[in-house]
Amino acid sequence: MERNYPIKRIIDDTGFFVDTTFENQIDEKLVKDLYYNMIRIRTFDRKAINLQRQGRLGTYAPFEGQEASQVGSALVLKSGDWLFPTYRDHGATLTFGADMTRAYLYWNGRTEGCVPPKGKNIFPPAVPIATQLPHATGAAWAEKRRGTQNVAIAYFGDGATSEGDFHEGLNFASVFKVPVIFFNQNNGYAISVPIEKQMNSATIAQKSVAYDMPGIRIDGNDCFAVYFETKKAFDFARSGNGPTLIEAVTWRKGAHTTADDPSKYRPEKQGNDSVDPLLRLELFMKNYGYWDEEWIQRIKEETIIEIDTAVEEMERFPAPIVDDIFDNVFAVMPAQLAEQKESYLAHLGRQ
Repeated sequence: MERNYPIKRIIDDTGFFVDTTFENQIDEKLVKDLYYNMIRIRTFDRKAINLQRQGRLGTYAPFEGQEASQVGSALVLKSGDWLFPTYRDHGATLTFGADMTRAYLYWNGRTEGCVPPKGKNIFPPAVPIATQLPHATGAAWAEKRRGTQNVAIAYFGDGATSEGDFHEGLNFASVFKVPVIFFNQNNGYAISVPIEKQMNSATIAQKSVAYDMPGIRIDGNDCFAVYFETKKAFDFARSGNGPTLIEAVTWRKGAHTTADDPSKYRPEKQGNDSVDPLLRLELFMKNYGYWDEEWIQRIKEETIIEIDTAVEEMERFPAPIVDDIFDNVFAVMPAQLAEQKESYLAHLGRQ
């Protein structure tokens, strides 16, 4: 079955074309948009890890190595589209226009971190595995009934394909032919469980057959393959043809979260610089005359300023209101919760 779903690539590990189908659609603007956003989210990611180690953020889920998958796909979205992330897709949400200060607030345990900018259809990150897939299907179905051309995209990892929500989301999307893209980032591990131990299928893309929708595999570290294949899926959905399942084969360098130790279950030398999506794009830029040292240095400096400002704003944010964890859960507070609130406020001296 794997031979029926070959991995699509446009550039190889050394940054040279292996498929020139889209060569005439790659221009300076696209190259710079991809590079800028990939540098920006990698810098954001590394800063978040440092903040967590300093005790200034809570447990954090890094994504370094998956920048091409997240940026290449998110750049395709238009203003009215919907983005349904997991807890690891803040790179995609930032690319789509999420506020960076609020992204850091989310990792500081603040509900305010789930609030998207006005006019941006970005759902809060889904921590339960695969629950966002039926949500994305529902949003896409609503857009179809409204007669718009808006499309939803749901991000998820390989472990999510073992959850019932994955199958329910794809089944409903298939039955009602809704405009939704199921974007899988296959990192090869569902936390500590390697993919061969959590499914018997040779690929994730082939799971599309059961739901009679297109399924493709792409090199998730090739930003051009991600961008153009995702764009094709979005165009397919906007034309009323229904959903697509995309499997982006990628590699995350770091741990599952900052509370995890991957050396316990991943081979020491698994993954290397040849799969680094940013390095691959840099090689492409040098090979084909897009490299601009002055511009590169400027955007790196601007990104550091943006991130430092976002961290300062996050740390200046008003202290959380303890009452919120009691008052904003039920329409009518149950007696047991009211007792807990009274007891806690007494502990704080606020009774």
